[in-house]
Amino acid sequence: MAQSDQEPGTGQEPGTDPDVDAEPDADPDPGPDLGTAGRHRSAAAALRSRMVRRIAAGGGLTDPAWRAAFAEVPRHLFVPRYFRPLPGGGHDLLSAADPDPRRRLRWLAGAYADRPVATHVVDGELLSSSSQPSLMALMCQALDITGGERVLEIGAGTGYNAALLAHRLGAGPRTGAVTTVDLDERITAAARAHLAAYGTPAARSVTVVTGDGARGHRAGAPYDRVIVTCELPSLPVALLGQCRPGARILAPFATGLVAPTVRSATAAEGRFLSTPAFFVPLRGPSTTAAGPVPEEPAEADGGADRGSTVRGTGTPPRVIGNDLFRFLLTLVAGPLDLTWSPGSGTARLLAADGSAARTTPDGLTRISGPRDLWALVESAHTVFRDLGHPARTRFGLTVDGPRQWTWLDDPAGPYRWPVRGL
Repeated sequence: MAQSDQEPGTGQEPGTDPDVDAEPDADPDPGPDLGTAGRHRSAAAALRSRMVRRIAAGGGLTDPAWRAAFAEVPRHLFVPRYFRPLPGGGHDLLSAADPDPRRRLRWLAGAYADRPVATHVVDGELLSSSSQPSLMALMCQALDITGGERVLEIGAGTGYNAALLAHRLGAGPRTGAVTTVDLDERITAAARAHLAAYGTPAARSVTVVTGDGARGHRAGAPYDRVIVTCELPSLPVALLGQCRPGARILAPFATGLVAPTVRSATAAEGRFLSTPAFFVPLRGPSTTAAGPVPEEPAEADGGADRGSTVRGTGTPPRVIGNDLFRFLLTLVAGPLDLTWSPGSGTARLLAADGSAARTTPDGLTRISGPRDLWALVESAHTVFRDLGHPARTRFGLTVDGPRQWTWLDDPAGPYRWPVRGL
């Protein structure tokens, strides 16, 4: 389960973040009485304070205990180096060790910008990142922690989220109130190092485990809360057996965040939060996530895809550009690679099972593969239109033994869809 934390692409285009691309408004040189280390701490504190004020101004961090955690835990210690995507492709490395003081200041400003930062990129592929702080704040508060809980985090990332959780909960017993799991030993080693560098008793109490997150960590059970920082194809049932009845799970699913309550070792149920969320997918030997989405089939002479059929449709391709509709479609059809081109008015859909669909503004639809993906679009659009563009909070997820399904309004109602990640 090497993938952890949030994927870039949460509302800002690469290279346009004013917190990084402009000079920070925190004074990096507060006075002659402070040395370099003191100026660095002062600048970091000012940037962190600004980050917290902006999250609060946007409606986040209403819980004083969580606001204190975000105000005190130094994010920059957890992202000593990270990659920024460049507009023309590739990545730029920003680091605390950069010999150029202006680039070091840009690194520090970026550490406290309200955007995800990529911390592990291998051959152009994002393996891990530190999530957008405002989304982290929303997720932390949604856990509904009151004190004394034991928390399991799936996706260690940089260790920053675990440090926030530990700050909120306190130092806990010897093994810690917070356990964080990741498949990639490089990621867990970095998280341990960052927590040690922070060095508070609460941070040192965090248990960092290298392992398959879908299997949890039975040695630290039972848990009262589980927070997942990678996209799930289905809810791992192994986690339910490691939770107390009444435990709350918060997990990214189908471009949203679902918060089921654990009923038993094999049952859980809950609704989605209102916010969209885009995370890198869970990886590991026990995950049932589908494989990579195939390339779109090549077009044959005459413009028709080999092995494809062509038909008409009354559902306009522009619906693919609607975020709420894409969420509903993902629940109906399972994970999809969706492309909407406003310029050409064309929508393309690809699925890991080889199914594909392409629809143009004139209603011409070309489909191929084992499933008619556009028929699923048409079905989902009927629900979407007839029920008044239902918000995410009207949807939920139910786990009942080997069965899992998502639903609209009522787990036993007419609008139910089996989870395709199983």
